[in-house]
Amino acid sequence: MEFGLIGEHLGHSFSKEIHGMLSPEPYTLQELRPEELANFLKAREFRGINVTIPYKKSVMQLLDELAPSALKTGAVNAIVNYGGALTGHNTDYDGFIALAKHAGIDFSGAKVAILGSGGAANAVAAAARDMGAASVCYVVRTVRSQEQVPIQRSELWSDCEVLVNATPVGMYPNWKDSPVLLDALPRLRGVLDCIYNPIRTHLVLDAQERSIPAEGGLYMLVVQAVRARELFDSRDYPAESSEQIYSRILRSKRNIVLCGMPSSGKSTVGRALAERNGRRFIDIDEVIATQADMEIPEIFAREGEEGFRARETAAIESVAAEQSAIFATGGGAVLRQENVRLLRHNGIICLLQRDLQLLQPTPDRPLSSDRAALQAMYERRLPAYLKAAEMVIDNNGPLERTLAELEKLC
Repeated sequence: MEFGLIGEHLGHSFSKEIHGMLSPEPYTLQELRPEELANFLKAREFRGINVTIPYKKSVMQLLDELAPSALKTGAVNAIVNYGGALTGHNTDYDGFIALAKHAGIDFSGAKVAILGSGGAANAVAAAARDMGAASVCYVVRTVRSQEQVPIQRSELWSDCEVLVNATPVGMYPNWKDSPVLLDALPRLRGVLDCIYNPIRTHLVLDAQERSIPAEGGLYMLVVQAVRARELFDSRDYPAESSEQIYSRILRSKRNIVLCGMPSSGKSTVGRALAERNGRRFIDIDEVIATQADMEIPEIFAREGEEGFRARETAAIESVAAEQSAIFATGGGAVLRQENVRLLRHNGIICLLQRDLQLLQPTPDRPLSSDRAALQAMYERRLPAYLKAAEMVIDNNGPLERTLAELEKLC
């Protein structure tokens, strides 16, 4: 291959799409087993490659030269073949500094705890120190150096002010995992996660729910890719390239999740939006009915609302790892915080707001079977809708106007 990415497991990677936005040159994802790494590099059958987990450190001894960025960080994530001589660089350093600025997290004078001790952690540590961190420690399962502290001994690092996850814990397909609980970190004022799939990890969501500034690793991924591409192509890209590509990737990967009252238009709008943008449409009620092999009224009749809500959460969990989809949720889905968290991993929740007088009772739905029940439901649920929604879309007018607003997110 001419250009590409090597790593052990690459099913989660966005790199091919990002490099495709930067260059028409083919970009290949190549999974390698540890025993294959040395022979791959000896063959030198590439011009430039990116390196990811778990090879950012192990490739160093197999290269002809290490650039200053690699020596500084003790890790390599980009290798350039200069006429047969392989030189290792590190662009994660630049990517992480850009991520910190993008998230608005100030490292000056901060006590920083980094989860992990691999190649990404090394780049994060170097960047944190250069951004003025007062101290940096690696939080690990097995201590191997003086800079490391055991994750089990939270009292040794509970005074950290900025926390960075540089491990794969929480990454797709194990996206429901979280490396730590934040309740033990009372001084925390910023959280960054190098993981970009899902877009928002459990760790990021935990921080945001506590009003702590937090962001996942997508911006870091884009910036390091642009820097690597500059090395591969021996040219500079415009300063705005990273922001433009980040915005495009985020919009293309992020789910649009529609919530709101029954008859507010979620399914109609969702289907139209999906068709117009070539996306998959997922109706959560249809997923529930399929999984239960029963229609919604029958589930209510047999299992009551509690049984239905349990099935609803299970249905949402079964599709929450999807990306680039349009979701229509049931009217009560976002009343459960568990559901909101699941939907936010890869989605932006949009409330379709329709005036009460335009909503229609649904005789086959016991919770909104008549006008009085519908009004009571509206008054009870509106605060929860507004709390869950990250965007409110007026759906009182023509369908085209609603679609135009939502397409700004696609």
